[in-house]
Amino acid sequence: MFKELKEINSMNCDVMHHFKTGNKPMEKEKMEKYWSRFPDTYDKNQEYVVGKELLDKMIKELNDLSNLGDVIEFGCGTGYFTETLAKKANQIIATDLSDELLQSAKIRLNKNPRITIQKENCMETSFISKKFDSVFMANLIHVVEYPLKALQESHRILKDGGVLIIVTYTNYGMKWFEIIKLGIRFLKGWGKPPQHVHTFSPEKLASLMENAGFTVEKSKLIGDRTKALYLIGKKK
Repeated sequence: MFKELKEINSMNCDVMHHFKTGNKPMEKEKMEKYWSRFPDTYDKNQEYVVGKELLDKMIKELNDLSNLGDVIEFGCGTGYFTETLAKKANQIIATDLSDELLQSAKIRLNKNPRITIQKENCMETSFISKKFDSVFMANLIHVVEYPLKALQESHRILKDGGVLIIVTYTNYGMKWFEIIKLGIRFLKGWGKPPQHVHTFSPEKLASLMENAGFTVEKSKLIGDRTKALYLIGKKK
């Protein structure tokens, strides 16, 4: 029993360190390799770690969106949020770094003619400037190597007046014992966190968006025991 408690405490210290402070940057290839391990368990892992209740609340917020036009989605994973987003878009390009996750997304979304699956790096894309009406990121900005660079790239490829929609997990506003339990679930589901996990408060993420050239029009903290940030910005 003592040994088990000691192991859990060690896991908590590791995950808390990553969630609170982040660590050295992880190269793009390592990030791709990290997430490519989970093509068959990605959705189940999400539901296990943060709870389906929070994911449902995030979907509910997306259902309230309308007229998104031509959309680029970064970090689509298996397409968990893409299906909902596509209902609000003319066309959507769903992108990710992981070939394995993109293959799962293709299987899930291949019957929707408005969705294109494509491999892209959100910090340095292949798209021309001012191409999209909307950019969407779900559970991505807190694990990318350089969040500001990702936001600046989003700003570049958005049309004037275009919209940036971000929904991302956070431990902001969570009780300490819920953070510990979240950390344990994360380690069981995903393993050791990416080295550059960032912790954002609503104010910190809004400030980062403003630095990238956006006017924040909506900022909301979602969830009860586990939390997510939901922000909408408009390109200046």
